[in-house]
Amino acid sequence: MLQGHSSTLVRRSFKKISRILPVIFKAEWKTLFAVVFGSFVYTFGVMSFTVPFRFPDSGVTGIAVLINYSFGISLPLLVGIANIVLLTWAWRELQLHVVVWTIFGVALVTLLMRLMGNIPFAHTDQKLLIVIIGGVIKGYGSGVVFKAGGSLGGLDIPILYLQKKYGIEIGKYSFYINMCILGASAFVVGVENAMLGLVGVYASSLTVDNTISAFDRRRLILVIAKDTDAVVDYISTSLGRGSTILSATGGYSGEGRPVVMCLLTRRQSVDLKRHLAESQPRAFMVVSEASEVVGKGFKPWR
Repeated sequence: MLQGHSSTLVRRSFKKISRILPVIFKAEWKTLFAVVFGSFVYTFGVMSFTVPFRFPDSGVTGIAVLINYSFGISLPLLVGIANIVLLTWAWRELQLHVVVWTIFGVALVTLLMRLMGNIPFAHTDQKLLIVIIGGVIKGYGSGVVFKAGGSLGGLDIPILYLQKKYGIEIGKYSFYINMCILGASAFVVGVENAMLGLVGVYASSLTVDNTISAFDRRRLILVIAKDTDAVVDYISTSLGRGSTILSATGGYSGEGRPVVMCLLTRRQSVDLKRHLAESQPRAFMVVSEASEVVGKGFKPWR
């Protein structure tokens, strides 16, 4: 009776997903392209720079790689089964949008792993170079998928679930889990390869973060000048950006001084600096990095 109910639930869920997939893909073709491209790059990194050299990896792929090294079980099969289990477990806790793109990404990576089973790889003794390049490639592929709002499954699924339910710190717990996987890998691939794997995971993490934030970064500019209106006019007409006037008071003089605040690209900040140097050399300009800017004219909220 219970088995029949579960089968019915699975069929209904499958029908629901099959109906909305064409709608989602049509409305989000950019996400589709990003997930396909990112999945291909990530899989290439795994199959060309990790598996041939018996390096460990992080997350579910890392566990699957170790089992593959130890028992020779198919890597695509292990990755596919592990992600199916995790998606089933967290199905009701994740947003449908995330679930659909995760299912698509996992299925694509599983297929690509099988197709790239005999892909050529670099024959070299420079293991450190290989592991860094592999980490960068895998990190870039994952970052492209994350940036588009998708996921390649793995430990992202339970960590997102636990973060939503219990408010745990994603980065800290992800680090702990991956350290356990890399520690266990020393008994399978040796201490040297395990340490190299740690370097690869670190390179991959840095690349993921930089890929996600690369196009969202802006420079936060604060300008104190005698002719504030001229600064605002230059930012608006020449740079095509908006600005905000903040009220401030000089700490020494006690005089009111308006401060112009704006968010610019790196090139625009250089142009503004050159303009101030020529027109108002006694002005003050403060430049700091804004890692992410969300809102109209910048990154959308969704």
